[in-house]
Amino acid sequence: MEKITRALNEYPAIRWMVLILVSFSMAANYYFYDALSPLKQYMGEKLGFSSTDYGLFISAYSVPNVFLAMAVLGGIIADRLGIRITGTTFALLMVFGSFFTAYGASDYFNAGGVGYDFCLSFLPGYSPALKVMYFGFFLFGLGAETSIVVITKIVVKWFKGREIALALGVNLAIARLGSALSFNITPLLVSPNWTTPIWFCLLLLSIGFVFFLVYLLADLKLDRQRRIVITDKEKFRFADIIGLLRNRSYIFITLLCVTFYSAVFPFIKYAPDLLHNKFGLTISWASNITSMVYYGTILFTPLFGWFADNRGKSASIMLFGSLLLILVHLSFSMTMITPYIPMFLLGVAFSLIPAAMWPSVAKIVDESRLGTAYGLMFSIQNLGLWAFPILIGTVLDRSNPGITSEIVAKGEGVYDYTNPILMLAVLGLFGLGFAFLLRRADKTSGYGLELPNRQNQN
Repeated sequence: MEKITRALNEYPAIRWMVLILVSFSMAANYYFYDALSPLKQYMGEKLGFSSTDYGLFISAYSVPNVFLAMAVLGGIIADRLGIRITGTTFALLMVFGSFFTAYGASDYFNAGGVGYDFCLSFLPGYSPALKVMYFGFFLFGLGAETSIVVITKIVVKWFKGREIALALGVNLAIARLGSALSFNITPLLVSPNWTTPIWFCLLLLSIGFVFFLVYLLADLKLDRQRRIVITDKEKFRFADIIGLLRNRSYIFITLLCVTFYSAVFPFIKYAPDLLHNKFGLTISWASNITSMVYYGTILFTPLFGWFADNRGKSASIMLFGSLLLILVHLSFSMTMITPYIPMFLLGVAFSLIPAAMWPSVAKIVDESRLGTAYGLMFSIQNLGLWAFPILIGTVLDRSNPGITSEIVAKGEGVYDYTNPILMLAVLGLFGLGFAFLLRRADKTSGYGLELPNRQNQN
């Protein structure tokens, strides 16, 4: 494509500034997703949530992406309508979702506020708070996964052929910083009102939305410079999805994605409560230990991304990360080893696989179809993120008959997390198998997942 002037993404300072802007929006997304984890016990005490109720609420995030296929549809929309329209729409959904989640937990609503009587009129087996918070987290999930697709596509757009794995690693590191801070800040905000941390999430997501709007100015100028035109060849066709599903490497990396993230994110949702029950730690201290996972990714994800850019070995990196994940869950379920060690190792595993996996997709799939490819991966991934919070909560309740959050709070009993975490270790074993198949397929596919990502030094 002929260029009259140097495009914006050819200026290192500008493309890295763009990365910071969109990464803050993604960090606000991740902050809200994890800020609810330290609040499990409060939801039990203040709202009467059982572990099953909590798991059901957490699973609401993934419902639109599993049953409505919104992540893949969002990816298709991003490919068809572009980053600007898609990103703005779904970022707004996150803001609205955080509002309804906070409102459903609020004292005002639960004292008979607007909508309370209506929520009493249907599904009497569930509390009004659970219904409104479920709806809010549903809306948030509706926007969040597609927003991640859009931001990932933005990073590829600005960094492909350059330091793409490093850029994706830094993007994830900033996002994980949001997750890490949520575990540190949430316990500090619960007094005097335990719902304050959720309202704080609304503020962060609103700021992130403004940052995304600022980015759109640079995106518009870049497209004008590159003279981007959507041709018939670039328009979405359902054959694109069929083509992806016929690609063995894409199938293996997608299956690795769903098994890996299903063994990590649902675990983190319960981790503060696990550490509180198993090791007798306060929720605040347990939350700080859980945040180690994310602080580890802030350092290691860019480092492993740099390694994949310059040295390659992405398929081997994913294989090693899968093995570490199994060891982590076996440690938590079968031993009393200090939680600092497995949490640190989980942070390493949580850096290895994403740093290698997301840039690898850009090797397997053409850039014009990346939105569809990432969206399909996120939709399949969300099947696990929907199912496993419910499964963990259900197994936890059935493995601990007679134990409730109120009993734990009074010091009259504890939850035994052995069975739920063993279930995640088995899931990690499947992920290890898919990582092995991916590396084996790469030897014949010609995608070069073991080769360096970087093509030039611009």
